[in-house]
Amino acid sequence: MIQASGLRKQYGDTVALDGVDLHVREGEIYGVLGQSGAGKSTLLRCVNLLERPTAGTVTVAGQDLTALGDRELNRARQRIGMIHQHFALLSSRTVAGNVAFPLEIMGVPRAERERRVAELLELVGLEGRGKDRPHQLSGGQKQRVGIARALAGNPSVLLSDEATSALDPGTTQSILALLKRLNAELGLTILLITHEMNVVKSVCDSVAIMSRGRIEESGSIADLIRTPGSRLTREIFPLPEPAPAGSVTLTFTGDPRQPVVSEVVRKFDVDLSILGGSIEDLAGGSVGRLRVVLDGSDRQAALAYLRDCGLIVEEAGEAA
Repeated sequence: MIQASGLRKQYGDTVALDGVDLHVREGEIYGVLGQSGAGKSTLLRCVNLLERPTAGTVTVAGQDLTALGDRELNRARQRIGMIHQHFALLSSRTVAGNVAFPLEIMGVPRAERERRVAELLELVGLEGRGKDRPHQLSGGQKQRVGIARALAGNPSVLLSDEATSALDPGTTQSILALLKRLNAELGLTILLITHEMNVVKSVCDSVAIMSRGRIEESGSIADLIRTPGSRLTREIFPLPEPAPAGSVTLTFTGDPRQPVVSEVVRKFDVDLSILGGSIEDLAGGSVGRLRVVLDGSDRQAALAYLRDCGLIVEEAGEAA
């Protein structure tokens, strides 16, 4: 649905994007994770050409946006919704007026606008609030208005620029749940920018980790979790580094209740000591990471057994 190839964005001597490739499948929630200055917001603005890249191409729904003139680009943008970190609502308009604004620009007749606005407010859980002003709403409610407005033109793609970073944790979870529901019910492809790992863990199917204008790692959450040395795995499950000599780090997916650790101790002549670990519920299911010390005459056979059980086994000293 979204394909960026060789994107470069330069402001004078400052390089904000340096050869970025991005591939977002139709219907997935794709997160771009990075700290301030990583280039992630610039990347998002290049996707809908609010920022025109210095080099490279951007294709959305099969259409090369970088090849379009202004009029064609404006039409293409109607199929790309965007929600903002600080809501960007018009204080002079009511809630309904804010949601209706893009429909007015598109020339939608008044009766149809009113019907669509009512439908959207119900969709985001704000039915009955159409006559309110933005200052009467909580932060979470304001963001729901922003989401309704972004959906006004029936977009196939929704861009989210740090949409939850100004919200408290409880409200953040409610907005993420709403985005996940919209993704499922409307088939929306969602590209979201965040610096919060919890956002990625809660809703994302795939992720790209950015630093200094480049993508360091990208792919589906499931594939990255199963990649030895993955930065994503290390950030989700922080364990002290470097790993102690002789230790083994085990990463496992699926049912965390499976007694794999106890089985390996019963089956082989080994002693196993747990140094640390945790289990996380990700959008794709439960994932765990455990660091252990494994000693005994059957150590290598026990490690082979753990690999056969589907665990990722990384011995201390292997390349990260």
